[in-house]
Amino acid sequence: MEEFRRSYSRLCRESGSEPQEAVLQQLHQLPRGRLDLATQSLTVDTCRALGKLLQSEALCTELILSDCMLSDEGATLLLRGLCTNTVVRLLDLKGNNLRAAGAEALGKLLRQNKSIQSLTLEWNNLGAWEDAFATFCGSLAANGALQQLDLRNNQISHKGAEELALALKGNTSLQQLDLRWNNIGLLGGRALVSCLPSNRTLWRLDLAGNNVPGDVLRAVEQAMDHNQDRHTTFRENQARTHVLSKEVQHLREEKSKQFLDLMETIDKQREEMAKSSRASAARVGQLQEALSERHSIINALKAKLQMTEAALALSEQKVQDLGQLLATAEQEQLSLSQKQAKERKLEQQEAAERESKLLRDLSAASEKNLLLRNQVDELERKVKSQQEQLFLTRQELTNTSAELKMRAVQAEERLDMEKRRSKQSLEDAENLRFKEVEHMTRHLEESERAMQERVQRLEAMRLSLEEELSRVKAVALTERGQAEEELIKAKSQARLEEQHLAHLEEKLRLLAQARDEAQGACLQQKQTVAEAQARASQLSLQVEGLRRRLEELQQELSNKDQEKVAEVTRVRVELQEQNGRLQAELTAQEALREKVAALERQQKVIASDHREALLDRESENACLRERLRLKEAEIARIRDEEAQRASFLQNAVLAYVQGSPLRALSPPK
Repeated sequence: MEEFRRSYSRLCRESGSEPQEAVLQQLHQLPRGRLDLATQSLTVDTCRALGKLLQSEALCTELILSDCMLSDEGATLLLRGLCTNTVVRLLDLKGNNLRAAGAEALGKLLRQNKSIQSLTLEWNNLGAWEDAFATFCGSLAANGALQQLDLRNNQISHKGAEELALALKGNTSLQQLDLRWNNIGLLGGRALVSCLPSNRTLWRLDLAGNNVPGDVLRAVEQAMDHNQDRHTTFRENQARTHVLSKEVQHLREEKSKQFLDLMETIDKQREEMAKSSRASAARVGQLQEALSERHSIINALKAKLQMTEAALALSEQKVQDLGQLLATAEQEQLSLSQKQAKERKLEQQEAAERESKLLRDLSAASEKNLLLRNQVDELERKVKSQQEQLFLTRQELTNTSAELKMRAVQAEERLDMEKRRSKQSLEDAENLRFKEVEHMTRHLEESERAMQERVQRLEAMRLSLEEELSRVKAVALTERGQAEEELIKAKSQARLEEQHLAHLEEKLRLLAQARDEAQGACLQQKQTVAEAQARASQLSLQVEGLRRRLEELQQELSNKDQEKVAEVTRVRVELQEQNGRLQAELTAQEALREKVAALERQQKVIASDHREALLDRESENACLRERLRLKEAEIARIRDEEAQRASFLQNAVLAYVQGSPLRALSPPK
């Protein structure tokens, strides 16, 4: 309690208040395990400190706070601290004028605390507020640890009694309930009577001073007597079961001892048997080893004999085989010498024939080599002539290209002259051209297209000419190594190419003239093209602005579509999560229902097993009593028989002593 006193003073100082001297004195004088602060007016700070201390206090089992003039706030702070306490068994709150807040705090205490068994609430005003008292009764129904409840002088009306009746229907631990000196009346008494058949644990209910009729009180007394009888029978059954369990445990211990003794004897016998079996096994092993050694020696000797006999037989067989081999070898030598002589003769003849053939082949090969060399020389000459012809054609091509270049330079000079002349003519005819601009713009596109087509055609013709030239070069290169017929074909092809080149030169001349005409038309139309290009550039700028605007609008539409898709996906995900949660809750509820059903079935099975066990134990008790009675009868019978035997022996001894001759000599006693 000294530690409790120190912690109380520390908490008070932390909250900014001084500890109460009266409380400190009481804490100093209190016995261990009991906190008695009766008739001490406790402040709110003191109640707060005590509530914090009682949350983790593990030594105080009885808490007495009667006539402490607790306020609503102080009572709630104290009871809040007791909600998590697991040690306090007795709580006395007598004469504290608890009201609605106190009733609600008590209801929370009864719902959360599982250790308080006795609760005294005498001289309070819990019943004056019906809603708060209803919450208190609901918590009482859910409590499973409270056994004694004192509600005397709490202004409980018939409605409060009805709430208490509902609580008693669900409560399974309350045994004593004191409701004296309240305002229950007839309706409240009937409500309590109607709930008693469903409650089998309550065996004491006091209703004196509540204006309850006598028949209701008698019904309550009958119900209480019935519950008390049931309680006493339950206790007796518990005591009997405890005694029987002790006896059964004692019998089990005796049986276990006997079993252990038997196991020890069996183990000893097994050890002796194992020792004897080991000794016999050792002896048998020694004998077997000796026998195996002897068998191995005999087998070794037999094997040596067999080996010597086999060696002798092999030596004899080898001698015979060697003789036969010698005879066959001599015969084979003779036959081989004859064969070798014949083969040597045949080989000499074949060698002579081969030499003659080789000489013939050499002469033919030399002739062929001479012919081939002549052919190679002729081919080289032909190649040289073809190379000279190709060189000449190349020179002709270079000359023609130079002439073409000269002509092109002259044409360019002519074009420059014509440009100058056209400029002068254009400066003179500007006024006339302004009038013809509108007419020329119409034909501008057609002329441009025609000129582009002409230019494309010219480029295609130039490309075809270049391709043909490349083909001619490739053909000339590939035809170097061919025969005379190929050279003739190359010459004819060169002639054709010369004709073709002349034709191409004519075409180039015509194309140059057409180009000059086209350039003149282009110079005339440049100004109109420039104006059209300016307009086209303006239109292109406008088109680009419109395209950018369209791209921005498309980007905004895509962003909106993405946002819409994200929102839809988010909503879908939330719906799926909600569905998953609901399904999980449904599965959990189903699992809980199944568990509840399984627990109910298990409870029924346990109850049936308990009943069967009680019946079995009662039958065992009856059997044991019958055995005891039989054993007592047997013991009585044995005692009677022993008494009869003792009397018979005594009589026999007396008769023997009386009839013996020594009796006459012995002095009388």
